[in-house]
Amino acid sequence: MSESEESLVLRSRDARGVVTLTLNRPHAFNSLSEGMIDALLAEFDAVGHDDAARVVVIAAAGKAFCAGHDLKEMLAAPSLAYYEALFARCAKMMLAVQRLAVPVIARVQGIATAAGCQLVAMCDLAVASRDAKFAVSGVNLGLFCSTPGVALSRNLSRKAAFEMLVTGEFISAAQALEKGLVNRVADPDALDAELERLVASIVAKPRVAVAMGKALFYRQLETGIAAAYDDAGRTMACNMMDESALEGVRAFTEKRPPRWH
Repeated sequence: MSESEESLVLRSRDARGVVTLTLNRPHAFNSLSEGMIDALLAEFDAVGHDDAARVVVIAAAGKAFCAGHDLKEMLAAPSLAYYEALFARCAKMMLAVQRLAVPVIARVQGIATAAGCQLVAMCDLAVASRDAKFAVSGVNLGLFCSTPGVALSRNLSRKAAFEMLVTGEFISAAQALEKGLVNRVADPDALDAELERLVASIVAKPRVAVAMGKALFYRQLETGIAAAYDDAGRTMACNMMDESALEGVRAFTEKRPPRWH
């Protein structure tokens, strides 16, 4: 029986607009099958059309976060055209994370390897269980993790990213925190509480400011510094004209909490 897209990613949404997408192939360590990639793309598209969404959490069922691409599926019909199409589809999914207007947080337990590690790196934020482990281990199979390298090299220092890519060795959650791959590490039984602290801090802020800021954050990273400052200045000016910013600044000068709607 083939896997259905509906079962590959479980979706829940709370009253605050926090959307949780749970990878649901625990028997396969949540590897990114073609169906899983398409299901995630569909979910990201739905969030992109949900003006009340505030945060997306990417979680996973079972003992692992994500073991990367489904290697058995990749070997079923090997051809250059197939592999190019597969990696292009996966890249589209990864870029969809960055292009969402709301912050995306990875909730990581167990292992996150290869494209699974890439997914963590592409998320805006990541909270990991202390027993989580990370690797881009394709090189051990003779396949350099080139696409995960795009995300890693934009999150870690160059030498730290290249060491992971060229050795394929696992790093611990503590090392991932030190290298900048994750934001916070918590004991397994405190992982959800730590995640909630981060979520609560984000949803307490005006949605429009976060959306404008996220878009600018990634745009400016890919430009020269002068162009980045020009873009940032225009973004801040537009942000300042939004009622939420005017209220926030007004409240600060009047020494009172802001009354955001």
